[in-house]
Amino acid sequence: MADPFEELREKAIAAAKSDIKEAYASEEFALIQSIDAYNETAKSYNLAYERLSEWYGIYYPEIKIGNPQTFIGLAMLMAENQNPTREQLLSLLKDEKKADSILSRLDTTMGRKLGGEEKIALAGFANMAYRMQSAMAVMESYITAASKRLLPNTSYLTDTMIAAELLSKAGSMERLATMPASTIQLLGAEKALFKHIKYGSKPPKYGILFKLPVITAAKKSVKGKMARMYAAKLTIALKADYYTKNFIAKELKETLDKSVERMKASTPDRPERKERNADNRQYGRGGSGKFNRFNKPGRQDSFNRQNRQNRPNRFNNHGKQDGFNRQDNRPDRGRWQKPDRGNRRDSSHDNRHDNRHDQKNHHDHRDQPHGGNRRPPKRKFR
Repeated sequence: MADPFEELREKAIAAAKSDIKEAYASEEFALIQSIDAYNETAKSYNLAYERLSEWYGIYYPEIKIGNPQTFIGLAMLMAENQNPTREQLLSLLKDEKKADSILSRLDTTMGRKLGGEEKIALAGFANMAYRMQSAMAVMESYITAASKRLLPNTSYLTDTMIAAELLSKAGSMERLATMPASTIQLLGAEKALFKHIKYGSKPPKYGILFKLPVITAAKKSVKGKMARMYAAKLTIALKADYYTKNFIAKELKETLDKSVERMKASTPDRPERKERNADNRQYGRGGSGKFNRFNKPGRQDSFNRQNRQNRPNRFNNHGKQDGFNRQDNRPDRGRWQKPDRGNRRDSSHDNRHDNRHDQKNHHDHRDQPHGGNRRPPKRKFR
């Protein structure tokens, strides 16, 4: 006879497996993994490209190529064959002048001679960078296709890569579709947000949405407004992508473009740096742009240094009489002494203090080097 608890255990395991399979049936989780893998591979690829350019520079420092894909192909070609033909360089560079200049510099280079084990190591590293580049291209094509299938409205408003990154930060389409516009605006800026909450620094204005060309190229004063405007439209697009499956991105894009143009037209241009410095020279020091309240016209009478010195404060005798402070009727302690602690002093100390401040023997303790009854510091002997 079968054990009933064992049958119940098998049924529970089978139900859990079916639930897990159903939960991961959607393509959104594959899209999340692919965009995360793409971003991590891009970081590694950038580091590999920088290292390859430094390594390749000790052999041919005169050759400079800005395109990473072309540079990696040239590094692989030069590692395999130190005397490439003009046709090989022309097929790689697509530029006759560049190919001729590289051919002319190969024999007269001042770099180290490439050969032996160094050649094999350089070729292997360049091949690794090339494979990473190919893998990134494959992943990018899949991300583009999957984003258009799952997030058609969001991809139309922003970009396929940005839509995938928003999904990755949210964790699922359901959670992303139920987020408010303020949360979508700050997706990707979690560190800056928590720093603002904990330490009181400036709050972030945008996260992943900063990658949009419209926000990147906008003026500094309207970047946050544009990010909020895009986030508000994205909330509508995301709900359409997840719930109704209707394509409404064209209408949203038209209204969004009109709002962007209106915002750009209503924002005045900032004056040039030289003009602003020239206007501020009378208020600051030599046009540094810093406001100086002592030099602003119309306020010299109340803020110049002479009037500030004549006003009573705790460092001079204005407002004090017979060694006593008018405010709290306590003896004058001197400039550099600690404040009076009141009840913490014993009676004998207070009597000595009062006798010292007698009107006959009164003198200004600020003239003394250490002020009042404070002990002088111990002399340090060499």
